[in-house]
Amino acid sequence: MKRRHAFASTALIGAATLSGALTAPGAQAARAAPAAPAKVALPRTDSTLDRVQKRGVLRAAVILGQAPYFTKDLMTGQWGGACIEMANDIAAKLGVRVELLESTWGHQILDLQSDKVDLAFAVNPTPERALVIDFATPILVHSFTVVTRKGFRKPQTWEDLNRPEVRIAVDLGSTHESIARRYAPKAGISAFKNRDEAVLAVATGRADVNVVLAVLALPMLKKNPTLGEMVIPRPILSLPTNIGTRIETDKRWRDFLSVWADYNRAIGQTREWMTKGLVELGIAAGDIPAEIHF
Repeated sequence: MKRRHAFASTALIGAATLSGALTAPGAQAARAAPAAPAKVALPRTDSTLDRVQKRGVLRAAVILGQAPYFTKDLMTGQWGGACIEMANDIAAKLGVRVELLESTWGHQILDLQSDKVDLAFAVNPTPERALVIDFATPILVHSFTVVTRKGFRKPQTWEDLNRPEVRIAVDLGSTHESIARRYAPKAGISAFKNRDEAVLAVATGRADVNVVLAVLALPMLKKNPTLGEMVIPRPILSLPTNIGTRIETDKRWRDFLSVWADYNRAIGQTREWMTKGLVELGIAAGDIPAEIHF
């Protein structure tokens, strides 16, 4: 029997405000004034690595409904997904156990800063975020895609979307919104309060496309047969996703996670974890486009 997974309506965003305008749900955005510079976090002098090993516990944030990163079986309460596999592997290397804290994409950064968790998975690095947290090297690299409504002509390039008659749905404040506003500023861009509402706008014909990362587009299409198709416009736009850590003067924890990330990407283990997470959602390995790199 397939596990029943909960799908939340949050986007791949961090705690720091992204550049670009923010709008009310469903309304076309007008560009806002630049946000004030983020306050720089002071480095801690103690070591997360020492505290994890002394405690015997690796604390990691989990986010409801963000397959293939995180999934939760509603019957058993058991967490799964690619990032759970990663957390278990990191813990095994350290000889500790994993403790999970339910959070959101935005709040996990705050949980990290307030020492509720020891790392934050799948954080997109930005200059603003680098002022408040540190980053290990990427665990994978995303490609940005668009998911079309049925019947909409297939865009070959981002410039094909940069037209006033094209209606683009994005989730408010996300990297998806930033990409849409940068590469299709002439389009009619509607920012919704969450990703589910943006997807619904495309499914019901109120928008033509949804800008979304490929790893999210695949399960989205599987779940919503009323949508059209996933397209990777040219030029291919990529975004790394990393493990976030607290800023510390002792860099051993960040450096350990960087070596761990580089090693598992090099031997293909990261791709195996991500592919397994997608297969559990009914997405065959052959359905993953070659342009998507894990």
